[in-house]
Amino acid sequence: MKSTTPPHSATAQSTALTHEFEMRFTSTPRGARLARRLVSHRLHDWGYPYNTTVNDTVTLIAAELTANAVRHGHVPGRDFHLRLTSDAAALRIEVTDTRTELTPIPTTPAPDAEAGRGLLLVAALATHWGTTPRTGAPGKTVWARLDTIVRP
Repeated sequence: MKSTTPPHSATAQSTALTHEFEMRFTSTPRGARLARRLVSHRLHDWGYPYNTTVNDTVTLIAAELTANAVRHGHVPGRDFHLRLTSDAAALRIEVTDTRTELTPIPTTPAPDAEAGRGLLLVAALATHWGTTPRTGAPGKTVWARLDTIVRP
């Protein structure tokens, strides 16, 4: 587990801290659940309390992206990687898995479908989202960014 909070540096333009949390999780439902919980706890520690819009929104995005990594990006014996960062303007979550052949595309499922709405939720909740190839190894990273209000 890696979690860092760089030292506070006050400038005329920004007094906000930059935060980073990243960790590998087993590519299982239990790993996805743990990742979601740790995202919520980390956000709370960073000043986005539980049961606030920002914490709830980013935690839901984390739940969807990690569930997709387990369901669609799982390769036996391989973990997924989660990275959460915060700056004065936004929160960004990245989930990396080892499957390259499945590129996430939001589609509208049938009204009675029990699955298939996760990326639609991410697209609706995030300010921006997308995918990038994994650096240095097979796989992909699905990321989402949520713009936040700059705190004084």
